[in-house]
Amino acid sequence: MIQLTEPRPVPSALTSPRPLRPTADFGPDDRLRGWLVTAFLTALAAVTRFTNLNYPTDGGHPVFDEKYYASQGWEMLTNGMGIDDNPGYSVIVHPPVGKMAIALGEAIFGYNAWGWRFAAAVAGTVLVLIVIRIARRLTRSTAVGAIAGILMVAEGVTFVQSRIGMLDIFMALFATAAFGCLVVDRDETRARMAYADLAGRTLSTPYGPRLGVRWWRFGAGVFLGLACGTKWSGSYFLVAFFLMSLVFTAVARRSYGVARPWAGTLVRDLLPSMYALIVVPMGLYLASYGGWFASETGINRYAVGNHIGAGGFFSFVPDALRSLWYNSGEVLDFHTHLTNSAGNHHPWESKPWTWPMGLRPMLYYFPDPGTATGCGDSPCVKAVMLLGTPAIWWLAFPVLLWAAWRSVAGRDWRYASVLACYLAAWLPWFGSLDRQMYFFYATAMAPFLVILLAIGLGDILGRVSAAHERGRLQLLIVCLYLGIVIANFVWIWPVLTATPISMDTWNRQLWLPSWR
Repeated sequence: MIQLTEPRPVPSALTSPRPLRPTADFGPDDRLRGWLVTAFLTALAAVTRFTNLNYPTDGGHPVFDEKYYASQGWEMLTNGMGIDDNPGYSVIVHPPVGKMAIALGEAIFGYNAWGWRFAAAVAGTVLVLIVIRIARRLTRSTAVGAIAGILMVAEGVTFVQSRIGMLDIFMALFATAAFGCLVVDRDETRARMAYADLAGRTLSTPYGPRLGVRWWRFGAGVFLGLACGTKWSGSYFLVAFFLMSLVFTAVARRSYGVARPWAGTLVRDLLPSMYALIVVPMGLYLASYGGWFASETGINRYAVGNHIGAGGFFSFVPDALRSLWYNSGEVLDFHTHLTNSAGNHHPWESKPWTWPMGLRPMLYYFPDPGTATGCGDSPCVKAVMLLGTPAIWWLAFPVLLWAAWRSVAGRDWRYASVLACYLAAWLPWFGSLDRQMYFFYATAMAPFLVILLAIGLGDILGRVSAAHERGRLQLLIVCLYLGIVIANFVWIWPVLTATPISMDTWNRQLWLPSWR
């Protein structure tokens, strides 16, 4: 039986004179089964991510944007300073963390496809694990966690990004992990409130009790710092999660009858939240530039005195920090002017309104069909296309609308929190529509779409019993849908992995004109 439950109310006589309030809820009690399911699906994800990981390449060289990050990771590994300092670049447009991860793979396997893709494959595999655990905790159901895991294994965007040496899979991993930490922090906060209520401490002050050190919130800050240290778009999650943490805490205080829950959150939790979710990420971001600070050849490392004056109003700031500020300004200038109106165009660029359904995918690899062999026909096509599994991505807008309805009408915090994550990954891009953009920016949206879909499928399942016809029908619907997703993933597998196919098969794979 699958049972989705919220924390259970207990009689006031067992707690305090006030009305009923929730007890501590630590989730499903089938811990062993939960980890067995998680381990099996994570192993399945590893098989799909690591199989033929070194294929394809461009004659042994990186493909698409791998050519930037593979070489920069190798520079970090070999120049003795841990920085990418190629003088051919006037500016390095992304922070170091993701490239450090790529460099770890290159340290193990060398400068080859296994080397520059290994860390991405690990990140993509761990991402599946984290999504399973988050969905399980949100729904209190191991079965729904398993559904989320199956969907993640068969999800095309994170699959492709796990098999190429780029940064976006690391961003998705760190942002999802940060959210997972906040979900656990929410549960622990409510457990501490329950214990305080049993001890009669929730009425001792109108602000409610102090909640102590919240290490899971601190962990969320660590992952946010890693996300920002991979790409600046991690800052969108930083803002969203800081506000989310405050809301979680205020709602918990209100649930336990605190007289002034919002004021109590500001008094008790604002400064600790700022430390954990703003100061810690900023500190980690700066720490990721440790090699750059210590170097002699880091790009713009000595901007003070060369590009900007040593004096001035900010002369009290250390030169190293002022140089980093100048370098960040140069990076921002690069991104700001990478616009269509400035003449920057790419045949596979896309705008954010196309991302939820994956209407404009990204072609990463497509050698001349005349040179491809192995399909039993002529000509053959080998392609790697960043393509979201249509059976998942084409449901995006119905899923988002359902999540919004449940968030507002049903006051369902699960939908509301995951929807906030999805929107944090998507909506900020509408602020610069003239900018050149690509579908791989939507990688961080994928895990949250899958979690929303899994929660919705859990709602369809509801309470399932084999003895009831309706329960069997609900289970059949969910199983049929998962079967469609898996079949869809198998169908598009050739264009996700550069498996040789005939030109006729290639044309049948391209379902929409915008995919060409």
